[in-house]
Amino acid sequence: MRTLKNYRLRLERKRWRARAFRKRRELSVAINRTGQIQSTDILLFSTIRNECLRLPYFLSYYRNLGVDHFFFVDNGSRDDTVEYLSGQPDVTLFQTDASYKLARFGVDWLNWLQMRYAHGHWSIVVDADEFLIYPFCDTRPLRALTDWLDASSIPSLSAMLLDMYAKGPLADVDYQPGQNPFEITEWFDSGNYTIEPNYKFGNLWIQGGPRARSFFLEDTYAAPALNKTPLVKWDRGYCYVSSTHSLLPRRLNHTYETGGGERISGCLLHAKFLNDFASKREEELQRRQHYGEGREYEAYEESTVDADGFWSPYSSRYTGWRDLETLGLISRGTWI
Repeated sequence: MRTLKNYRLRLERKRWRARAFRKRRELSVAINRTGQIQSTDILLFSTIRNECLRLPYFLSYYRNLGVDHFFFVDNGSRDDTVEYLSGQPDVTLFQTDASYKLARFGVDWLNWLQMRYAHGHWSIVVDADEFLIYPFCDTRPLRALTDWLDASSIPSLSAMLLDMYAKGPLADVDYQPGQNPFEITEWFDSGNYTIEPNYKFGNLWIQGGPRARSFFLEDTYAAPALNKTPLVKWDRGYCYVSSTHSLLPRRLNHTYETGGGERISGCLLHAKFLNDFASKREEELQRRQHYGEGREYEAYEESTVDADGFWSPYSSRYTGWRDLETLGLISRGTWI
C-alpha cells in the first residue's frame, strides 16, 4: 500500500514539474542579473503585483538577513514596482500578464525558476508581505542557520504564518515605504490555532489567528492555511504543490518530530494589514484570481474590520522571536 502511495506521489511530482516547464513560456525576462550568482548564494523567489509600498523594507530586511539574490515575477503591476526593481543591483525580474489563478497562484512560475536557477542553493519562497524570523535571527545571519541545517541533514524549515495587526481600525494604519511595518502592526494572536496532520503530504495543517476569528468564525475550516515551508535546500527535482504549504518529495514536509522533542521552526510575520489593504481587497474582488474565486476577500468585504480592527484584550505584543518561543509558536530545536 505504501509503495502504491509513493508511486502516485512520484507521478504527481512529475506532473507538476512538467506543468511548470510548460508555464515558463508565460514569463519574459525584464532584468537578468543571474550571471552574478555564486554557487553558495542564498536565493529568494517571489510573485508580486503592485507591491511598491512594501518592497523597500522587504529588500532591506532580507539583504540584512543574508539573501544574496532576488527573483521576482511581476504579474501586471500598475504602480512603480517594475521601475523600482529594475534599479536594484541584486534583482532578476520576470514579467507576465498571464493568469495568476491558472498558474496555480504563481506556484508554476516559481517552480520553473527554482528548477532553472536554484539547484543546490538554499532557497526562500515568500510573498512581499512575509518576513521570515527564526531562533537567534537577531544575532545570527541566515547563513549560520543554513550551515547548521546542512550539518544536521535537515533540508527544509517550516514557518507558521503569523498575522500582525495594529491596535485600532485598519483604516488608521499609516505605513510609509521603507518603514519597518512591525513598528505599527506589533500585535498578534498568541492562541486560537488548530493543528491537524495532512496524511497525503505528511505536513501539519494550521489554521486560526485573527482572520479565522474575524472572518471565518462560522466556518473555521474555510480560514486560510498558516503552515508554510519557505526555506528549502533546493534540488531541480523538487516542486511546491500548494503555495508553500506542501512540497514533493514528501519528506520535505517532515519538519516536526513525532517521537517526542521539537525540531527547529520559524515564523513568517505577515504584514498584510497596512493602509493599502482596502484597495487591494477591492482589486482582488474584481480580478477573482485568488483561491476559491476570492472567497477570502469576500469575507473581508462583509466584515467590519476596517472600522473595528483585529485587536482584543487577548492580543499579544511582539517584541522579538523569544516572545514566540515562550508561546510555543517557534522552536530552536537542538540549535543552541
